[in-house]
Amino acid sequence: MCIFIGSEEGILKYISIDGDDVGQKITSFYLSNNGDELKKLSLALKKSTESISNELVGNGFNVIFCAADGVVASIEIDVDFKEIFKKINILAPKGITFSAGVGTSLKEAYIALISAKSNGKNCLHEYAKLDEYKQES
Repeated sequence: MCIFIGSEEGILKYISIDGDDVGQKITSFYLSNNGDELKKLSLALKKSTESISNELVGNGFNVIFCAADGVVASIEIDVDFKEIFKKINILAPKGITFSAGVGTSLKEAYIALISAKSNGKNCLHEYAKLDEYKQES
């Protein structure tokens, strides 16, 4: 079960986390009529997002969304998002990677997430540093 705590007042940063290419894996299982693998993937993603949610809560985050292959949370204190992302990667199911975006609003976190997914996946991008990521590409 995903854990939801806290309110949205006074938020400093948001993190948006999403599985990479999960939709393609799901489509593949549908097209190959492989219900067993679809169910395995569903259960693995549920367990993983719940573990990620718990990890974030344990680090002081307030979880806003936890479903399918994604988690969104906020925090009012400064944290090392790179370290948090390393922990998230450890919790990923076999064969699945996650990308993440960080910003000072849900919109910024989502834009940073899209940047991470568009620039290699399996990485963390911060909205305030998006120009730096473009220079690396």
